[in-house]
Amino acid sequence: MKKTPSHSKKPLPRTSIGPMRLNKYVAHCGICSRRQAADLVKSGKIKVNDQVELNPSYEVKPKDKIAYLDKNIKPEENKVYILINKPKDTITTLKDERDRNTVAQILEGKIEERVYPVGRLDRNTTGLLVMTNDGDLSQKLAHPSHKVKKIYHASLDKNLTAADFQKIQKGVLLDDGVATVDSIDFVDGKKDEVGIEIHIGKNRIVRRIFEHLGYEVQKLDRVYYAGLTKKNLPRGKFRHLTTQEVIMLKHFI
Repeated sequence: MKKTPSHSKKPLPRTSIGPMRLNKYVAHCGICSRRQAADLVKSGKIKVNDQVELNPSYEVKPKDKIAYLDKNIKPEENKVYILINKPKDTITTLKDERDRNTVAQILEGKIEERVYPVGRLDRNTTGLLVMTNDGDLSQKLAHPSHKVKKIYHASLDKNLTAADFQKIQKGVLLDDGVATVDSIDFVDGKKDEVGIEIHIGKNRIVRRIFEHLGYEVQKLDRVYYAGLTKKNLPRGKFRHLTTQEVIMLKHFI
């Protein structure tokens, strides 16, 4: 289970739609960095009003139609992409009628935009959670067809037997169908510490797999999500995704 190398910690810039050079306009559409955008324009892959424009310094006018690979693109204004390392005893919601801790409280007073969780983590499951106001990306990451890779670290109440290890590898039949994992391994050689790589998004799937086989999951931590890791992100803290991370999620996941 290899981790994706970390990216630059430069946050995704906020943008406003107004007069700007073509390379800056393209970069603000989330396709690539500004430096890469200049090369993209020079290579003839950007059209302005259905005509190839090779000058990165071309000033985009309000009524111009900009296209990349013949698909119209527009800058993203105030789109926010947050990665949280969710603590235990925290609800994956914006508010809770029973006054329990929520992920929204981690961001309270720290960002202006209203962002929403992508998918969910159980109250007592810790680890990586993306929050954003980008509905298209949220829908993409949550949809089963994209098979977003997730890795969980499960701490069990007893050692996982070789027989049950093999059962999980082959797939476990639950009430709502067979639960398959992409990979399973012991963490640091400990038989009660298990790493599971999975892409299916069924509710409480990791806990249900182990419970079906007679194990209690004492701790469950999502350590990897869609190419993102917990590196330099303490429990209960958040950070903005970098430009490169957003590009990765939009175009390579």
